[in-house]
Amino acid sequence: MNIKFYKYQGAGNDFILIDGREIISKNIDTDTIAQLCDRRFGIGADGLMFLLNNDDYDFEMVYHNADGKVGSMCGNGGRCIVAFAKHLGVFDTETNFLAVDGAHYAKISAEGNWVELQMIDVDTIHVDADAFVLNTGSPHYVKEVTGLEAMDVYTEGHTIRNNETYKANGINVNFVEKKTDHFFVRTFERGVEDETYACGTGVTAVAMAMAKKQNQIGQVVTPVVVLGGNLEINFSYDGKKFTEVFLCGPAEKVFEGEISI
Repeated sequence: MNIKFYKYQGAGNDFILIDGREIISKNIDTDTIAQLCDRRFGIGADGLMFLLNNDDYDFEMVYHNADGKVGSMCGNGGRCIVAFAKHLGVFDTETNFLAVDGAHYAKISAEGNWVELQMIDVDTIHVDADAFVLNTGSPHYVKEVTGLEAMDVYTEGHTIRNNETYKANGINVNFVEKKTDHFFVRTFERGVEDETYACGTGVTAVAMAMAKKQNQIGQVVTPVVVLGGNLEINFSYDGKKFTEVFLCGPAEKVFEGEISI
């Protein structure tokens, strides 16, 4: 079977996009998805998404991690599939779509490469020693560090993700360092089982954890730099709950093609 695919990236987080309205997505199994995401034997990506029809929304997003398994919410993936849906003519500038963690609203710039994606509200942040643990659509561990540029994120992140507390279900591990006018973030992602160039739900979790730590009440705008570029997180925080949460950043088509599976 030949399938048409599109490759998108959002701040270096890269994804394979497939229009699932035209093919039966169930015909593509877990092993095949993992092979397509393989950077040596496939197309190469941090994950793969199907865009599906949905009677109640503009479209539905089904996300698979690079290991082929169905994943939890992916923020940068969500922004990329919004850009993809606009490319397909599904909507014009604003959309409502369904993902694994519920409904999402998003809007896209006229140029089609800057996406503002509304994320879920968050009212619970746990503390694990000197780190914060919260769920922004995916589970995240956030730890503030120094010297992040030189840090061995793979080793440190792999160790935390596989410790007794988190091994069974896995967790995404984010390390953050405060700079003069932004936060610098590096993330080890479960499912990819490696450091990625960006993680949308991860930087959202970081922004919330740092706002809680610094007791930033009101409208908060958090610039974040990741290995793949710049992102921005906006939300309202009343000291207990984060609402009106938006993950903002670039989402660009890299190329498209056809592959036989």
